[in-house]
Amino acid sequence: MRDSGQLQATATASGRVPALPVPRAADPLEVLEGMPAAFFQVDARWRFTYVNEVAERLMRRTRAQLLGRCLWASFPEAVGTVFEAAYRSASASGEPVVFEAASPGPDDGWYDVQAWPCAGGLAVAFRESTDRHRTDERLRRGAARTAFLDRLAGELAAEHDGAAALARLARLVVPELTDGCIVTVVDRDGRPRDVSSWHTDPGRRELLERYTEVRLDTLPPESPVGRALREGTPAAAAVDDVLALMPCGTAAELLRALGSASVVVLPLRAGARTIGVLTLYQDPDRPATADALLTAHEVAARAGLAVDRLHRQHQQAQLAEGLQRSLLTDPPDLPGLSVAVRYVPATEAARVGGDWYDAFLQRDGTPVVVIGDVVGHDIAAAAAMGQLRGLLRGIAHYSGAGPVEVLRGLDEAVTSMHADTLATAAVARFEPAGAGRTRLRWANAGHPPPVLVGRDGRVTVLGGRSGDLLLGVDPAAGRRERVRLLRPGDTVLLHTDGLIERRDATIDAGTAQLVAELRVLAGRPPEELCEALVARMLQGTPQDDAALVTVRIGRPPA
Repeated sequence: MRDSGQLQATATASGRVPALPVPRAADPLEVLEGMPAAFFQVDARWRFTYVNEVAERLMRRTRAQLLGRCLWASFPEAVGTVFEAAYRSASASGEPVVFEAASPGPDDGWYDVQAWPCAGGLAVAFRESTDRHRTDERLRRGAARTAFLDRLAGELAAEHDGAAALARLARLVVPELTDGCIVTVVDRDGRPRDVSSWHTDPGRRELLERYTEVRLDTLPPESPVGRALREGTPAAAAVDDVLALMPCGTAAELLRALGSASVVVLPLRAGARTIGVLTLYQDPDRPATADALLTAHEVAARAGLAVDRLHRQHQQAQLAEGLQRSLLTDPPDLPGLSVAVRYVPATEAARVGGDWYDAFLQRDGTPVVVIGDVVGHDIAAAAAMGQLRGLLRGIAHYSGAGPVEVLRGLDEAVTSMHADTLATAAVARFEPAGAGRTRLRWANAGHPPPVLVGRDGRVTVLGGRSGDLLLGVDPAAGRRERVRLLRPGDTVLLHTDGLIERRDATIDAGTAQLVAELRVLAGRPPEELCEALVARMLQGTPQDDAALVTVRIGRPPA
């Protein structure tokens, strides 16, 4: 063949461009035989009219075995499957179909299939997609396992202590991983105790619960539960083998009636300690798969860590609450005043630690009531609270000063001696004002304002929405002192933000609710008022710790 230079030279010399040679058309049969996909064709009566070499290999039939024979007679296993439905749909509608499906035969392969109507019948092309399908399936299973573990971690984190988290664990793994589950914890004395159970079959839940009540008394050390508790390693066995180890009696009868085929026991570990086990029961029609076992092992590992973390948080909260309660003593008798106090710890372990109240007499006998909140929620906050409470009391008692000077002195002490501490506080001084009245003098350092419940039932938030700058920021900041005349029967409420603060509502909404409740409760004695406010405002599940002090004005002493 001449190159382009020769053709150009010839065209220039003759003035004509020679015609290029026309390539020979490819034989359609050569194309079909050389294509990398399997291809076959059937006529209107579903008889094979053509089968290429790749189709012979994938269908495990030779052309001699297929040509002229009916598709459904040659492959009866395809009848009633997606293959028959798709082929008949394409043939009847005249529209092509595309689908992926598992082989209808004994092999476990997967195929991408295209079928379209052609003259007098149907043409089908298909490729094996087993490797891609298995990769996609592994990715799907991995994503599903990750999503399940994340959901489980979130559910466990929502609980407030380890016992509650473990009690919920059984319902989280059924039926995702197993048909039945029992959760066991080891108490501080080293004794195992079943704390929850659940079964995917509602009819067997009571049976499983009855089994949990008696099984630990009869399971021998050689059982999977015994080995997992003793050695801290997973253990598995057929239920028949477990029954062979158990003595005759109620526990064995209940386990046999449960109908499980196998059991897997996974230890719940916290560091080097086994804090419990997870017992999974599988029915005969649901053998444990490798993926399910892998996920179950991860569940046990995460559950052990989560419970250990919750347990340590709970211990820390108990220590903080104990320290806090040791400092929050009952108020002394204050002349002319009836005082009631309440402290309610948060249900969340991480939220306990900084609220306080106090009531005492200054050197001249004037009653002072204090409410405060150290920023932070832990043992350090509780310890700082104790130090600030003692500082404020000492400053107020020795100086005999009014609320502004007391807060100024405390602020200077905080910034000098406790540089990393921030706190809010309100100091109220109740002074005789003559004519049977009492003068309320108060100052507020970033704390929720006091609330006055008049003897006539009116409720007033005193001093605006917030006070001056909180403590620990700038000891030179200016502070205001406010005064209000009170009559006998009036009540002053001091509280921390835990009483009105909610995650799903604003502080203004919480304050409005407090005012509304006080209108309903006006006139009740201080103790009853505190009790009712706690019940109505916190509803038994405080998200933050809360302290409150109610002061009822009586006749001042002569």
